Amino acid sequence: MTGASTSETAFRTGLLRADVAIPGGLTDGAGRPAARRYDVYRNNIAVALREALEAGFPAVAKLIGPENFARAAGMYLRAQPPVSPLMMHYGAGFPAFLEGIEALRGIGYLGDVARLELALRRSYHAADAPLFDAGRLSTLDEAALNTARLVLAPSVQVLRSRWPVLSVYRFTMMPDQPKPQPRAEDVLITRAEFDPAPHLLPQGGAAFVDALSRGLPFGAAVEAASAAFDLSATLTLLLQQGALSDLLPA
Repeated sequence: MTGASTSETAFRTGLLRADVAIPGGLTDGAGRPAARRYDVYRNNIAVALREALEAGFPAVAKLIGPENFARAAGMYLRAQPPVSPLMMHYGAGFPAFLEGIEALRGIGYLGDVARLELALRRSYHAADAPLFDAGRLSTLDEAALNTARLVLAPSVQVLRSRWPVLSVYRFTMMPDQPKPQPRAEDVLITRAEFDPAPHLLPQGGAAFVDALSRGLPFGAAVEAASAAFDLSATLTLLLQQGALSDLLPA
């Protein structure tokens, strides 16, 4: 039993590492040597995983160039192989992994750009939710509103960054975008229709949305935001972009 386990481990390890020797004794269904088939299969897996990462992190790929991205992706797929057969989940650890690559340390915002792209993907694959009727807010007095809970749609994602992460992403991916300014940016990701979209959050908005995501009532969520929090702008953004799915009275 121990020998079989060791063989299986060697087989799996070799699939993701071209520098590891092909396991001995491999045969096909007819009993013929299968080392060459294994090598082809190993190469196909590596290519597929690199392509999955490039499809999931196109802005990162543009920022560091194809050669650097291929190198980083190769390092990542060997260090963190897939844990799910669903490729939509692959790359969850890529943002933090990029931040650990010494050669990329000079691009300080790179990890957060990757986190933004990962959040966009998670939003895309999130469950659908009913559209919230904004008119329900007007039926509550101040006391009732403060104790009620606003429920976020499953597709909502929030990213807080000390970098101009959304500006960098737009500058990288879209034509005629202004050059990013040195500032911190918090991003709200919503999926009002089919495709997720990132939006710059007003000051204090990220803390407010985070409080809602933790189930805090409306009044407590407002208190969790900063003194300069623009409630009107944040609430308007949430309503216009379909970020809310329900209102639960106390």
